[in-house]
Amino acid sequence: MNDHPANLAGQVEPSAADLEAATRRLMTALDALESAVERRREADRDEDELATRIQALGADRSRLADELDGSLMKTRRLERTNREIAERLDTAIGTIRAVLNGGGQDGAEDEDDE
Repeated sequence: MNDHPANLAGQVEPSAADLEAATRRLMTALDALESAVERRREADRDEDELATRIQALGADRSRLADELDGSLMKTRRLERTNREIAERLDTAIGTIRAVLNGGGQDGAEDEDDE
């Protein structure tokens, strides 16, 4: 009922050449597997290195963004201070001109009186 014999005595033993060929195929397959495993390990190392670099770039980006924010705030403060100084200078220049013009007119009037 069973197509396969109950024992292996009826089967022919493989020849030495067949065993040698099978052994070579097995060795070739194992070498290919070993190469594939090594390539995978290298790829994993490359991925880990890339992930580390991406993390470092993210940290640099955050640091640079903080520095940029600080620089923008400092720039705004300097611009505000510059405007305030310009307004004070304009006021001082106006006051000096008024004094000079007023002083020149007073001196001219004194000369006319003589």
